[in-house]
Amino acid sequence: MKLPIIFAIAALAPLYAAENPIQQKAAPARPIPNELIDYPKYLQIAREVQPLREKRRLTEEQFATMAAEPGTIVLDARSADKFKLRHIRGAVSLPFTDFTVDSLAKVIPEKTTRVLIYCNNNFLGAPVSLPGKKAEIALNISTYIALATYGYTYIYELGPLLDVKTTKLPFEGDEVK
Repeated sequence: MKLPIIFAIAALAPLYAAENPIQQKAAPARPIPNELIDYPKYLQIAREVQPLREKRRLTEEQFATMAAEPGTIVLDARSADKFKLRHIRGAVSLPFTDFTVDSLAKVIPEKTTRVLIYCNNNFLGAPVSLPGKKAEIALNISTYIALATYGYTYIYELGPLLDVKTTKLPFEGDEVK
């Protein structure tokens, strides 16, 4: 009785493989048009902002000083649940997945406002609220490029990797209480 079941499974395997997208080997031969997705433009903007981004990466002290200055917004683009657990005191939350022209305008009304950004990969020692990401997809990179794409011109980024126990940047949130 076991023999027919094995043959049945073997006979169905090619059908499963054909329907399983992970098994597909080749991309479509021609592009699939979508005017709302422009990967080449994304890469172009990323290349254009990269030199300026490098100049605007801040030390811990520079970040703290600028964050305290009137008119500066510290933007936390992490998920709302991670923000609730721990964030730099005074930061505003707008998850990256919620970035739109309208949502950004509510949080940062003027394109010339100084915006400071940070992400999980700036901190060690809080694996629940600030879990590390792969370096090449750190949220700072995406956030910087997105803000530049939306026309914000004064974006600065926390540069170093800091320990939450020794940083001079103050935190607040449920995990800190």
